[in-house]
Amino acid sequence: MTQPSLIEIRDAIRSGQTSSREYVQTTLQRIEQLEHRLGMLISHDAERALAQAEQIDAKIARGEPVGELAGVPILIKDNLCTRFGTTTAGSRILENYRAPYDAHVVERLQQAGAVIVGKTNLDEFAMGSSTENSAFKPTRNPWDLERVPGGSSGGSAAAVAAGVVAGTLGSDTGGSIRQPAAFCGVCGLKPTYGRVSRYGLLAYGSSLDQIGPFARNVRDLALLLHTIAGKDHRDSTSVDEPVPDYVAALDRPLRRMRIGYAEEYFGEGLDPEVRAAVEAALDVYRAAGAEVVPVHLPHMKYAIACYYVVAVAEASSNLARYDGVHYGHRTARPKDYLDVYCSSRQEGFGAEVRRRIMLGTYALSSGYYDAYYLKALKVRTLIRQDFEHAFADVDVIASPTTPTPAVRIGEKTSDPLAMYLMDIYTVSVNLAGIPGLSIPCGFTRAGLPIGLQLMGSHFAEEKLLRIAHEYQSRTDWHTKSPALAQP
Repeated sequence: MTQPSLIEIRDAIRSGQTSSREYVQTTLQRIEQLEHRLGMLISHDAERALAQAEQIDAKIARGEPVGELAGVPILIKDNLCTRFGTTTAGSRILENYRAPYDAHVVERLQQAGAVIVGKTNLDEFAMGSSTENSAFKPTRNPWDLERVPGGSSGGSAAAVAAGVVAGTLGSDTGGSIRQPAAFCGVCGLKPTYGRVSRYGLLAYGSSLDQIGPFARNVRDLALLLHTIAGKDHRDSTSVDEPVPDYVAALDRPLRRMRIGYAEEYFGEGLDPEVRAAVEAALDVYRAAGAEVVPVHLPHMKYAIACYYVVAVAEASSNLARYDGVHYGHRTARPKDYLDVYCSSRQEGFGAEVRRRIMLGTYALSSGYYDAYYLKALKVRTLIRQDFEHAFADVDVIASPTTPTPAVRIGEKTSDPLAMYLMDIYTVSVNLAGIPGLSIPCGFTRAGLPIGLQLMGSHFAEEKLLRIAHEYQSRTDWHTKSPALAQP
């Protein structure tokens, strides 16, 4: 049985074929059935969600106008601030934190009438590639409960794959939407930096972070992006660029497509089954009349090293605010003021977060700033220029989203470098600030999903979504779901 799409749910509610309350109740039942097995959520509020659903149903019954997502149940990553409930970022240091305001994207969802049922699990402060670094519990992959769902937005991806909701929001600093989308066999989009306001997103790497959607198909991604995109004066990096009707654009015929193929994405460490699935996806595009063109990204080999200097340096700066004084966890019996700071952070932050803070502080310290951080910024510029040169000749660049399918839980936790290399194909998109998405393109012999990554030039989400939609109009990988997703 195919799970209904987000747009199908919306249309069924609007038409009166079913009610928002019925869909929200179904979502709550699915949470009750699956949460103990998957660990998708940090919190949810059934009473609040049902009350919102009833309000939407009453509006529809009275014939009043409603928003684009009226009555549709949605889950959001728990590093997005909400006035309701807690906002933990998957960390003990914020375990009881209640934000005094809503994130911009939360406001947009609520204005559109979406029912935010709960908040999803993540690697602590979005620092991780497996959602094993959450302070509260690991999240498991719906396709194989012994494997990770990817990270850091693993809870958001797992919830869509498991059929709990049709759409979720996550954040992507180095692949944290696209990588779990690939591991869980769903669609995930990281927009252009500045396309979506970061107001109310708990910061990890401020020049890299971007909020984006997960869904089962590209059309639903397009609707969610249209809902949350646009200028916000509260975020100085938010760009005042017109927001197209991404959904309507999907049905416009594509003229000649030129798809870039970069050898740098097909080198050492790439699983043969992943390579075969991605090359088969390129054959689908060739059959659709696309020209597959070789492109060169010579500085890609430095992307991981560059990313893990820039990201941890920004993390060190951003997380300095969690000091045991202003808000968040405070140690119970400090010896002195210095101990308030040191013990609160030691008790509140997990091992991976502490590691990245220390690396970032070192990279920014006197005598090392020029050798590490400044040099990384120069390499970042070269990576961005590589993409600019490539996009002068092609519409999008295609690659594997990840070098391997989902790994087993615990397989890489003792080797941070091996964990970091899981993002080798995704971090360059964040360094360049360009949009990228992952869509399902096949399965391994063991039944694990494989993701195809498509990357576009700045603010080319419309073209990117259309080209991804073309692939989904010719294949059915995105319609597959794991056995536990069936009611």
